Amino acid sequence: MAQDRAERISALRRKGRAQVLVIGGGINGISTFRELALNGVDVVLVERGDFMSGASSAPSRMIHGGLRYMENGEFALVRESLRERNLLLANAPHLVSPLPTLIPVMDRLSGVVAAARRFLGGEAGAGARGALIIKLGLCLYDLYAGRDSGMPRHTFFGGRETRRRWPALRSDIVGSALYYDARISHPERLGIELILDSEQAAPEALALNHLGFVGLESGGAVLEDSLTGERFTLDAEIIVNATGAWIDLTNAGLAGQAPRLIGGTKGSHLVIANRQLFDAIGETMIYFANREGRVCILFRHLGQVLAGSTDISVETPDGVRCEPDEAAYILASIAEVFPDIPIAPDELIYRFSGVRPLPRSDRSLNSSISRDHSCEWLDPGAGAARPVLNLVGGKWTTFRAFGAAAADMVLARLRRPRQVATEHSAIGGGRGYPAIERRQAWVERVAGAAGLAREAAERLLVRYGTRIDELGYRLAARGDEALISLPAHGRGEIAWIIDNEWPETLADLVLRRLTIAFTGELSHAAVIELSGIMAAARGWDERWRLVECAALFSELNTNHGVSEAMLRRRDADQGNSDVRFEKGPNEPAVPQRQVS
Repeated sequence: MAQDRAERISALRRKGRAQVLVIGGGINGISTFRELALNGVDVVLVERGDFMSGASSAPSRMIHGGLRYMENGEFALVRESLRERNLLLANAPHLVSPLPTLIPVMDRLSGVVAAARRFLGGEAGAGARGALIIKLGLCLYDLYAGRDSGMPRHTFFGGRETRRRWPALRSDIVGSALYYDARISHPERLGIELILDSEQAAPEALALNHLGFVGLESGGAVLEDSLTGERFTLDAEIIVNATGAWIDLTNAGLAGQAPRLIGGTKGSHLVIANRQLFDAIGETMIYFANREGRVCILFRHLGQVLAGSTDISVETPDGVRCEPDEAAYILASIAEVFPDIPIAPDELIYRFSGVRPLPRSDRSLNSSISRDHSCEWLDPGAGAARPVLNLVGGKWTTFRAFGAAAADMVLARLRRPRQVATEHSAIGGGRGYPAIERRQAWVERVAGAAGLAREAAERLLVRYGTRIDELGYRLAARGDEALISLPAHGRGEIAWIIDNEWPETLADLVLRRLTIAFTGELSHAAVIELSGIMAAARGWDERWRLVECAALFSELNTNHGVSEAMLRRRDADQGNSDVRFEKGPNEPAVPQRQVS
């Protein structure tokens, strides 16, 4: 069992000083923390919200090389991205898997002039990509991916074969191209597992969520516990600013007049429960350009359809959400490729949005701004009280390479050699993950040891990889009674997450440790039942449990388009309408099913 929060805060207060303080608990900050910890650096990571709660929780769920980046001549970025994609397929096979991707082709020659102009360094408006440009791009993509990637090479289909395989696509397409990339099922979990791995390998390393940087004093960085309001200072030789879209705001507290580095854009996505669309897509991602030339995606994700995305400049990263006009834009884009599939408003079961931390740019077309990453020092002579390394830009797929580059710059400043490389380091539940031919026997062994049905053990393997060995040991001792509102989850499983993965609010558990918001399993009854388990584990009284429920309902309604009325309707749809909640005089509410 991991240390509880009070113990971890107390350990940090006693520590008083670290070699490196990483501010920001998104994927790039966590990656940098991991690289430094594994190389023996005394490093602390703090995150003002939950780990992986900003843009890192709002990607398109793709792990990809970035086919369209070649239009901007960013071949080095594509090469690096494909290498990192291949490494993630090997290092995190429980979360990252191949994704066959289909590009509908509308004509043969579109985009040649625009691509040439962009390649030569000019600007060109977005537009359609014809077969010639797509063919050239995919040939280079296969070349950069390498013959050892384990992925099939791309294939082209004519119009007739395309319509035979995907009959719901618009009828006037002239063909299609099929290539392979990858997807990630639960990006938030990968971030948590990186932290767990780091702290296990380097016990002096410490990462804390809900602990924010608020400024500098002579004694160091002032940190505030957002759950209690307590403040204390932590000194550090070097500070890493990994706050993504908030980098400039953080630098204002670190250096005052720091140069502006970030010009972020908002990307919004929809989760759609539409069986006709689900069946029409099949096992492929549909990757297409809409009328504006904006690349859109559409693929199956956790039993629903994920669609996106937008690319809108924003002045501030705070409070972003998928607005109604963005949802309408995404739905209109889908209608361009699947014109005969209606999507009803109540089939939008979840929406999410995040701000890409792109480098500040004067380009008029947001999609042409580089997704590459860089590290920028802000030294005391430039106004900072401590050397500050800013992590600028980046894309989800390249987090390991970005963190390694940042760590190398910090190690050089500390005059320490790199001792450990991470290219081939398995992540969390990907360690010892069984090959397909051994998976059934592996599942049966765990099921037998934990006293679980084989189907339950298979579900746990998909969610947690080989970490279910640890979970199974716990369940064997304590059991795992199924939740009333979420029968595919057990009380023991949820308690294990709470004990080991630092969810401190109900939203942490529901939105980032579990996938129920994406699967459509999230209901009013589920929120109440999970709040009871959290209350028991965290010592909340009934008043605070209700506060946490209200905060989650508000966040779901405001940021994700999920109202409390929608959640109550799901209770009826999922057979939870007969679940009521009772409590003793000094106990949090617990679920009871009424007997008729």
